[in-house]
Amino acid sequence: MTFDDINRRGIVLLGCGKMGSAMLQGWLDRGLDPGAVWVRDPNPSDWLRGLGVHLDEPDPAAPAVVLVAVKPQMMDDALPGVAAHGGGGTLFVSIAAGTPIARLEAALGAGTPIVRAMPNTPAAIGRGITALIGNAHVGEPGLALCETLLAAVGETVRLDLEGQMDAVTGVSGSGPAYVFHMIEALAAAGEAEGVAPDLAMQLAAATVSGAGALAAESGDSPARLRENVTSPAGTTAAGLAVLMDETDGLAPLMRRTVAAAAARARELGG
Repeated sequence: MTFDDINRRGIVLLGCGKMGSAMLQGWLDRGLDPGAVWVRDPNPSDWLRGLGVHLDEPDPAAPAVVLVAVKPQMMDDALPGVAAHGGGGTLFVSIAAGTPIARLEAALGAGTPIVRAMPNTPAAIGRGITALIGNAHVGEPGLALCETLLAAVGETVRLDLEGQMDAVTGVSGSGPAYVFHMIEALAAAGEAEGVAPDLAMQLAAATVSGAGALAAESGDSPARLRENVTSPAGTTAAGLAVLMDETDGLAPLMRRTVAAAAARARELGG
């Protein structure tokens, strides 16, 4: 199944907040016909209203895909409205955090092909990464179609076990917020050393953005990149002595951070 099939049969987007909007924009940029998109959203943005999609209109009879992009707390209210498409002919893709495939199967019926996916917010600029796994009814064509849809907003990776999804949520799903807070903290530390607030924020944001791009594109490991910028007994070494402390440094803090997020994802999944 390809974008041509979606253009012919249609796609239903259940929820069009920030993540749903980012995906929709990516699909349209890759040639999806706005007339092949049906969106259900209680508070549509002006941007969405102006796209030419079917907004809160009756669904097509047999859409190729239903993408579920509502918050986990809204699942019980939202899923019954698309359950009629369950049963095998339509691929369901859910990006709701903490919502297991079994819960989706219970709502959508036996035999429904379902992919559970976890994207992250850099999808808004086409730099996201999405982990995905399908149930027993999703074959290779369904997974490939899902990857095509999600690749419109960044990289994709397949998981071996659904149980890995909570850890993925803690690392990449929630991870951008950790990085944003790191920028805040780095800027605040610069202010404490006498740098003007606006300049400190500019320096911190550009440093994190540039370092991330270098890590992604250089081909060297983060450890090698760190070593390359660290002179013996220099300024970076002095800072890293604090940051890499085995008890109070960044590594144990990140372990606690990711563990807390993964635990909350498991709680949301019931």
